[in-house]
Amino acid sequence: ANWRDLGAAAPTAACAAVIKGDAYGVGLEPAARALAAAGCRTIFTAQIDEGVRAQRVVPEATVLVLNGFPPGGAGPVADQGLVPVLGCLEELEEWAALGRARGRPLPAALHVDTGMNRLGLTPEVAAAVAARPDLLADLHLVLLMSHLACADEPAHPLNARQCADFAAVRALFPGVPASLANSAATLALPSAHFDLVRPGIAVYGGVAVH
Repeated sequence: ANWRDLGAAAPTAACAAVIKGDAYGVGLEPAARALAAAGCRTIFTAQIDEGVRAQRVVPEATVLVLNGFPPGGAGPVADQGLVPVLGCLEELEEWAALGRARGRPLPAALHVDTGMNRLGLTPEVAAAVAARPDLLADLHLVLLMSHLACADEPAHPLNARQCADFAAVRALFPGVPASLANSAATLALPSAHFDLVRPGIAVYGGVAVH
């Protein structure tokens, strides 16, 4: 019911769900099953092992792994049918090389750091990637994403700046769905909804907005 309410708060976007940290302590498998039964078809985990667990219980869902994969780890992720969130050029190159070796571009999400200063390509590196058709030809980008640093404070000026910076990066990747909103932004920042919202803590009843 929480997930449905969050989706209703962002009526112009699809609604995913984050189940990292054992679904915030609720239990990954029961949470994944309940979300799938409610209609959720896109799930985010933090780690690969969480993604494998989610894939086992809801094979019909698209499962994205926020932390991507370690160097040399692209093959097992692809074998499991998981979608890595790629946050550095080395990951992009390895994933593209695997796609070339397997004869088809493999699905992936691209993470751009617009102000969180934690994970993701800088906007400058993302622009350089967008200017490399040789690399993009070997990638099937299914999502462009970033993360808000201050979404729990809707009036914080960084939110508007990050939304604008993300919109500028999005324009470099036409046709790729975009995602910026976490729980707080889903509830309180319509400008951050873009194509897909990905609430986490609020799905489980946690307070998301101060």
